[in-house]
Amino acid sequence: MSHYVAIDLGAESGRAMLGTLAGGRLQLEELHRFLNEPVRLPNGLYWDAFRLFRDIREGLRKAGRERNLKLDGIAVDTWGVDYGLLDANGELVVNPRHYRDPRNNAAYDAALAAAGKENIFEQTGLQFMALNSLYQLYAAKLAGSPGLRAAEKLLFMPDLLSYWLCGSKKNELTIASTSQFYNPTLRRWSTELLETLGLPTHILGDIVPPGTRLGSLLDDLQDTCGLGETPVFATAGHDTAAAVAAVPAIGDRPWCYISSGTWSLMGVEIDEPIVTPRALELTLTNEIGVEGKTRLLKNIAGLWLVQECRRAWLLEGQEYSYTELTRLAAEAAPFAAVLDPDQFLEPGHMPERIAAYCSKTGQNVPEGLGGFVRVCLESLAFRYRQVLESLESLVGHRIEVIHIVGGGSKNALLNQFVASATGRTVIAGPTEATAAGNILVQAIGAGEVKDLKQLREVVRNSFELETYEGKPDPAWDRAYERYVKVRGS
Repeated sequence: MSHYVAIDLGAESGRAMLGTLAGGRLQLEELHRFLNEPVRLPNGLYWDAFRLFRDIREGLRKAGRERNLKLDGIAVDTWGVDYGLLDANGELVVNPRHYRDPRNNAAYDAALAAAGKENIFEQTGLQFMALNSLYQLYAAKLAGSPGLRAAEKLLFMPDLLSYWLCGSKKNELTIASTSQFYNPTLRRWSTELLETLGLPTHILGDIVPPGTRLGSLLDDLQDTCGLGETPVFATAGHDTAAAVAAVPAIGDRPWCYISSGTWSLMGVEIDEPIVTPRALELTLTNEIGVEGKTRLLKNIAGLWLVQECRRAWLLEGQEYSYTELTRLAAEAAPFAAVLDPDQFLEPGHMPERIAAYCSKTGQNVPEGLGGFVRVCLESLAFRYRQVLESLESLVGHRIEVIHIVGGGSKNALLNQFVASATGRTVIAGPTEATAAGNILVQAIGAGEVKDLKQLREVVRNSFELETYEGKPDPAWDRAYERYVKVRGS
């Protein structure tokens, strides 16, 4: 029996998850949960990196001091793109900014003008989004950031937190591939692109694959947390890469995945990147996964729309759980309206903005809270179908199975909507795919799990999965045609 801790940080919360591996089965237990809230300062939006590390330390303390566990590994995964900068002494000189920081938008336009959209895609194969690390760095340059001038090392969020745990300053592969200055074809940093934009290249470090042992937990953390000499691994540092590693696919039928949460990441796992004009036209992205696989995927707004509706209603004094909102959505009339989920990426006033969108596109405004939520879920299912067709056009075959993993896989109504909208088999679970993937990649690094194939076998043996069958339905097809028309307009 072995014990690993996954530090799993999302855009709203973080957890220290204990994974116990025995007899080819994995059991997960939450040791510590904490909020991850950005801090808005007069000059921008930041992550509270020091408080996050304090909570990570508290999770490890619970493992060591309260549970008296001997850990076989610790590893950190986080959301993508965000980073901190260190000086020559290893001190943080630029605190990680939030990917929604408003200064990125102007830098995005300026970078495209300076380097050329086709050139950037040819070198990186990545989807164009203003939040990508490339535009954050360029925003720092345009702002004349003293921290950027002093920087000697760039560490993405899981790299930074791992450095504070064990003292190793490495860039893990999967998180590096979200930056838009990593070349997935040549499998190295795209230094030429950074040079074109006048950005420093010496801050880029050695890239290590997931499963690499970075070092041992620092002495003061061993003492504080009651842990002995404990390995710190680079897991699949990008949370989506960890979740995709834990997709319980057998491979007997062509499959794709949806990592479902605040964002939906939908894609296929392939051996080599597809960096073509057609991929650029479809705005698909090539990121790297475990065992060097390419994750050809699309970032979609996801359950963000429902989360923002709920937040708006809470401010009005209407408090409903997600379970209650889903029940109301199931009772609401179908196909009242359709939305383009990716038009609603900014926070605030979500129900009002949805109503305005419906009016602008000549549709009826949804009725009641359930009506709004149902429109969001149905539209998300239609967006999945559209992305599915894009993926199929690139890989050249029909995808028969859709694996939905992550927290959003608990939404049975959305799962059935996806099956109905696409006419494909949907397999939902595990909900804790990211933590499971984090831990089992550590186990690969420790030699306890052989490879990605065995990792997925452990997942299938460890978690209950739900299957939803799609059937031909003219009503869904008609509504999808309306969605395509509205989105195109």
